[in-house]
Amino acid sequence: VNVMAVSICTREAYQSMKERNIDDGHIININSMNGHSVVPQSVVHFYSATKYAVTALTEGLRQELREAKTHIRATCISPGLVETGFAFKLHDNDPERAAATYESIRCLKAEDMANAVIYVLSAPPHVQIADIQMRPTEQIS
Repeated sequence: VNVMAVSICTREAYQSMKERNIDDGHIININSMNGHSVVPQSVVHFYSATKYAVTALTEGLRQELREAKTHIRATCISPGLVETGFAFKLHDNDPERAAATYESIRCLKAEDMANAVIYVLSAPPHVQIADIQMRPTEQIS
């Protein structure tokens, strides 16, 4: 899903923009800090691999858009620990461990992600924000 859904949605968004003669659109992929480093936990190595793919796909898209001489921009927003249900999926046999993940530090919230998207969209047309890497202040890696 992390690779195929991003690829298909990106393709469809770009095609839609082309069909409607939109030359100043923006494609934003929500990635992860795990798309930039592999944490030393064996349960997340495959997840990291898919997020590294999102990093490469977004940069490749940016290059394709430039070669096509469009002004459509591509951005990756890569958060660290965000308070979601992810830990409960990762540690589905240990809900206490999952809950402790979000209780150990003050995590990013959905609002922080929304603010990052707004920041990217508010950049002047000549500014390409390629990647935002953000994590909670207390997060180690």
